Amino acid sequence: MLYLFPLFLVGIFFIVIDVLAQQSTVSAIVKISVCGNNIYEAGESCDNTDFGGRSCSNYGFNSGSLACNPDCTVNTASCSNATVNPPGGGGSGGGGGVVVKPTQASVIFSGRAYPLSAVSILRDGQLAVTTIAGPNAEFKVTLAGLSTGNYNFSVYSEDKYDNRSTLFSFPVYVSAGSSTDISGIFLAPTIDVDKTSVKYGEDIAIFGQTVPEGTVTISVNSPQEHFKNVRSGADGAYLYYFDTAVLELGEHHTKAKAKLKNEVSSFGYVVNFVVIDTNSPDSGGIVGNKPDNKKEEKVYKGDSNKDSRVNLVDFSIVAYWYNRSNPPAGADLNNDGQVNLVDLSIMAYYWTG
Repeated sequence: MLYLFPLFLVGIFFIVIDVLAQQSTVSAIVKISVCGNNIYEAGESCDNTDFGGRSCSNYGFNSGSLACNPDCTVNTASCSNATVNPPGGGGSGGGGGVVVKPTQASVIFSGRAYPLSAVSILRDGQLAVTTIAGPNAEFKVTLAGLSTGNYNFSVYSEDKYDNRSTLFSFPVYVSAGSSTDISGIFLAPTIDVDKTSVKYGEDIAIFGQTVPEGTVTISVNSPQEHFKNVRSGADGAYLYYFDTAVLELGEHHTKAKAKLKNEVSSFGYVVNFVVIDTNSPDSGGIVGNKPDNKKEEKVYKGDSNKDSRVNLVDFSIVAYWYNRSNPPAGADLNNDGQVNLVDLSIMAYYWTG
């Protein structure tokens, strides 16, 4: 039944690549404001009894007292325009107010992940709440019912290839009745390579997902570190073919970070690969000088990463360029300037597995 597998691929427009889950933590700078700490702050209309010096008169009333809702918005239900009797004295409502006491604490998380990706929030290492990012990669989710105390929160997401991001972690102290807003979260791009062993002088495909239309900086480690920039597409996916001719033989690694407007993520996971001699078997690696010649190998139509095989890795590269403009020759198999079902059919014909 194996011969049927490549035919099945023709009707698929994307690929899911299973990878081992990695665990890592990156430092992060986030914006935190607290509703419920009795301090009127930016973004709040009030905070418990602190109304920033305002009274009912600031809202068009001549008497009564302001109240503060649990989400730090003003409640004017107790304000009125009733006639004030002179003997009673006291004038129209002063700066004080009635506090609507919150019954529970909550934390609001917001930031950027990957378009339509599942975003997970961990509380002290345990899954607490999940949400789905929008097409623009932005997400916002509230975790309610928290008790007073210190918490370690972590945020991660998974891209369309099932590659997981690094953990975006930070400690937060939550007080009774407060609402803590944690914004500015920017998850690092996911990253993967099309092969872990590449012959000197051949390209290695580095790909992953981040925010749409962002600038991805790819770092490739070597005695001299190499940096390359590539633009992510509308779906946040990015792909860069790195020429290994600039690298020494031996082990290397790559990582990526993203920038959108004035926001920059940290670098994400490190992915390892090895550059080997052209005369070495694919599974090995020789550390030494750069080779002087290259061994000629059989070339298959559809072998996008030039490893002498046509398999799922090649399909993932072709699928990335599906209906995209200016595809490379390795993806546009019939050289008609576009990647469509015809190219997938050609790949299926030359499939080696």
